[in-house]
Amino acid sequence: MISLLRYYSKNSLFTGDFAKNLQKLGYLKRFSVFSCNSNWFVDESRKNHILNQTHKNPDSRFASNGFLCTFERFSLYCFYSSNRTSRAFRKREKKRLKAYSEPSLDEAKFQRAVSQLLPRFTPEELHDVLVEQDDPFVCLELFNWASQQPRYKHDVCTYHISIKKLGVAQMYEEMDVIVNQVLAISNFGTEALYNSIIYFFTEARKLTRAVNIFKHMKNNRNLDCRPSIRTYNILFAAFLSRGNNSYINHVYMETIRGLFRQMVSDGIEPDIFSLNSMVKGYVLSLHVNDALRVFHQMGVVYNCLPNSFTYDYLIHGLCAQGRTNNARELCNEMKNKGFVPSNKSYNSLVNALALDGEVDEAVKFLWEMIEQRRLADFITYRTVLDEVCRKGRVGEAMKLLKEFQEKDLVDGHTYRKLLYVLEDDYGN
Repeated sequence: MISLLRYYSKNSLFTGDFAKNLQKLGYLKRFSVFSCNSNWFVDESRKNHILNQTHKNPDSRFASNGFLCTFERFSLYCFYSSNRTSRAFRKREKKRLKAYSEPSLDEAKFQRAVSQLLPRFTPEELHDVLVEQDDPFVCLELFNWASQQPRYKHDVCTYHISIKKLGVAQMYEEMDVIVNQVLAISNFGTEALYNSIIYFFTEARKLTRAVNIFKHMKNNRNLDCRPSIRTYNILFAAFLSRGNNSYINHVYMETIRGLFRQMVSDGIEPDIFSLNSMVKGYVLSLHVNDALRVFHQMGVVYNCLPNSFTYDYLIHGLCAQGRTNNARELCNEMKNKGFVPSNKSYNSLVNALALDGEVDEAVKFLWEMIEQRRLADFITYRTVLDEVCRKGRVGEAMKLLKEFQEKDLVDGHTYRKLLYVLEDDYGN
């Protein structure tokens, strides 16, 4: 088949009709690979002539000279090789597919937006028009069009709304171009503008870029551009969203700790979100004692009191280390202050108590959890029942499971799974 293709290519008989016939036979899609480096054409001038004649029709699967369009071409390597294609190859193919399927500019919307502007429009008028646009491509084209107009200069408001529109649409490359224009202007911008830039870079997982913007804010002579508590909180949230790997959280916790110290040294008073970020970061990186230190400084060193999230983070961290007495004390203190523990706190405490041998206490907190309309997960039910059976109280465990079913705490599928586990492990 490949020889056949080479023959027709050399003799310039590879027409659109021929390609369509082969497509019907199911061969062309699997075998046709065209490369500028191949020797299928007689000479260089002939090759360039044919390639220049190739014009892709977006609505057609074939180019005007009969060759398949990029979207329809497949690699010969994919057919012959039993190995999986390389990551770089898949990345290139994904990029081509994305470029092929990218929506284009709606000229009608763009012209309608331009018609709303006066001949000598101001940045505020352009901002109002940009706010009304729901198409990010129109916003980008309108921003670039305005940049080329005589006697016009973008202001903070137009930069800000354009960056927000592109960031929400996840057009981070286009947004980065506008950000570079902002950075090129000395002592320009506002804190809100830079906070939006940092936020969208963290959403794009470009943490290095976000930190560089933060450093630019620190070095800016314009005091309106200096970082605020909102800037630090955006960075805290970004560094704490890297997953549940304790080693990764340990690495990022060093950065969070440095940012927190810098914030305090700059005279910025931490709020409850900042302090909870420190508590959560210490818990995730397994530094529970440091988290307790921050907790005890609330209301004493820092002018804010713990909330339900603070207690939830600490209870979960203490239970993970088997410190059930401390976790139980915090849970009782939390309830005395009018807070209700979350699902995660209750599940962690019930599991930790059961595994520590305090089965009756675990069952007590489990019923309390149900009364507070908190949901116990499958692992919690299984752990409690399993530990009750380990105490030699198999009948009590079966009765407890039956009670769970009667009160509709577990569905039929979960009930059968728990019943089979108990029967397999401890018999009938």
